Amino acid sequence: MNRQGTGYRIGMYACGVVLLAVVFGPFLSLIVASISPQGELLALPMHLWPQHPTLERYQAILGGDAGSVAGALRAAVLNSFVVATCSVAVSLACGALGAYAVARLRFRFKRGAVLMLLVTYMMPPLALVIPIYLALSALGLLDNKIGLIVVYCSFTTPFVLWLLSSYFQSLPVELEEAARIDGCSRLGALWRVVLPLARPGLISAGLLGFLGAWDEFFYALILTSSPAAKTIPVALTEFTGRYSLDFGLMAAGGVIAALPPVLIALVLQRYITSGLTAGAIK
Repeated sequence: MNRQGTGYRIGMYACGVVLLAVVFGPFLSLIVASISPQGELLALPMHLWPQHPTLERYQAILGGDAGSVAGALRAAVLNSFVVATCSVAVSLACGALGAYAVARLRFRFKRGAVLMLLVTYMMPPLALVIPIYLALSALGLLDNKIGLIVVYCSFTTPFVLWLLSSYFQSLPVELEEAARIDGCSRLGALWRVVLPLARPGLISAGLLGFLGAWDEFFYALILTSSPAAKTIPVALTEFTGRYSLDFGLMAAGGVIAALPPVLIALVLQRYITSGLTAGAIK
């Protein structure tokens, strides 16, 4: 029995090591490429660690000339942060109100309305890009961060509403009734009772919406054309062909693009876990 337990633990540890290698291996190789001189990246045989590591690419991205390739990448990072943050803020405000209505109110065609919102979320981008392009062109919002925010809200809001409606249903309705008896309006109960209790769910929905907007590529590629509005996924693809190819600079840009979601997830991990599981144990 002891041998079986030891073998089981060894197998679990081995699986854990393999999983860590699969998950962190590409990211570690990206970091190594970002600090390796160009000559070492092209050298054969390849080096597992650079002999002369350098941080010049990070210095160029963070503090280089605005008209340079690295400066354009820095502007794209800022554009991605603005677009993702604004999209999440609008989606959380609208989605929280809609989710509360779905979870607590009774009205006609409620199920149909929710299904319609989910259908719009599941529609493939390729089927929507032409009407979206024509609409933004008519409104003068092409190649504009505001236009991109509006588009991102169109698929982030239904997701937030779906996720939060399950979370609101897991909260005891008696707390709201007690607040209503004490004189709160329905909106007052939502603001003072429901939203504080739903903080883990709000953080989970906000983070997942942020990740979706931060990583989105297709709409950003079609709807933006200048450094004033391009996001980081689009900017990273333009190193091939338009600029001289620099694998190290692309790797440094990839590391910088990956850091905000990773850091946010590490800081808010406790809220994310509780937010995603609360609806399942209602």
